Amino acid sequence: MAELSVSWAQLLALLLFATSAASCGGLLLLQLGLMRCLASAPVLRPDASPSAGSASLTVVIPAYNEAVNIGPCLRHVLASEPPCRDWRVLVVDDESTDATAELATAVLKAHATAGIRGEVVHAGPRPEGEHWVGKNWACTRAMEQVQSEWVLFVDADVRLKPDALRRALAQAIDEEADLFSLAPRLGCDCLAEWMVQPIMASLLGLGFPIEEANDPASPVSFAAGPFMLFRRTAYEAIGGHRALAAEVVEDLALARRIKSEGLRLRYVLGLDAVDLRMYPNLASLWEGWTKNWCLGLGRNVLKALAAAAVVVQMFSVPWILAGAIPALFLLFPAPSIWWTGSVVLAFLAIAQQCLLRLYISKTFGISTTLWWLMGVGGLLVGAIGPVSVWRTLTGRGWTWKGRQLRPSTPKVI
Repeated sequence: MAELSVSWAQLLALLLFATSAASCGGLLLLQLGLMRCLASAPVLRPDASPSAGSASLTVVIPAYNEAVNIGPCLRHVLASEPPCRDWRVLVVDDESTDATAELATAVLKAHATAGIRGEVVHAGPRPEGEHWVGKNWACTRAMEQVQSEWVLFVDADVRLKPDALRRALAQAIDEEADLFSLAPRLGCDCLAEWMVQPIMASLLGLGFPIEEANDPASPVSFAAGPFMLFRRTAYEAIGGHRALAAEVVEDLALARRIKSEGLRLRYVLGLDAVDLRMYPNLASLWEGWTKNWCLGLGRNVLKALAAAAVVVQMFSVPWILAGAIPALFLLFPAPSIWWTGSVVLAFLAIAQQCLLRLYISKTFGISTTLWWLMGVGGLLVGAIGPVSVWRTLTGRGWTWKGRQLRPSTPKVI
């Protein structure tokens, strides 16, 4: 019996050692891959870009129930250095049930003396018999009034630095871009964001390599929805948001269309120019990521579930093992080096998480605050994966800001 207990203890120790090693290996590959992808990533040029002069620009801000965000967002846009001689701002109220339209109107009136043309447009009801999701309808309605050479779509939860518009437009023109998108600096204010957003930032950086996204020969396409600057002729050539009415993750779909039509996509880091705070609380974070997780992985069920499991393995398992292995050693005092190795690797994986967070802080501007909650964040992401698959398949609870989304048919493999 004693020999059996020792045998089971040694087998368990070996299993835990392999699990700890897998966590260490996964984190190491994640960080090395992220460093490789970002080493040559293009960035928004520094504050030396001249104004785009004779170009024309329309900034479109689609907004649905954005009473909290629309005022600060609009004030930042209106405080921008003139990106060109002819530019204006359109706020599109997508039938908000709060004070979004009234607040936007008040901000525009307060800045009327600055000489910037601004207007609040009401999108109106969506056409009967047609399925429109997200901001696609609001953006389509805005484009009915856009005649400028360039159009920039900015989300209401974005905060622009004063020189952001000028630098982005000048670089887009200089690089002959048809779609110029800036990766923003993610802000974390609520506890849920501190736990999850740094993990998501690292996964996005690795999953959608910037260099490949900018390579016309690569099938990888990516653009950041919060800041998408289009040459209007290119936008119209791909059908714009109207052609993607039912697309939930419309930014990826637009980027794919740009590349598939042989147009020029430029996706660059704009961390010093664009700030983004996506979710004010856990409920909105849960709704947002369960909406996007499965879709972001190509509607592939197995990939969505496997990716969530890998996140748990890398970020949550080391913390669980670090606490559980010493207790198991007391229960099964087997004289095996595997027990010691498991403990060492578990704590090494935790140290790797700290190093990864330091790298994320340096690269993406996300502070190391509460880095040790990445273990809990991993569990959250692990739950997001299967829930996202379920909602995408069935449509049950699949919403964005309370609006129901239509279920799709994900790929199994």
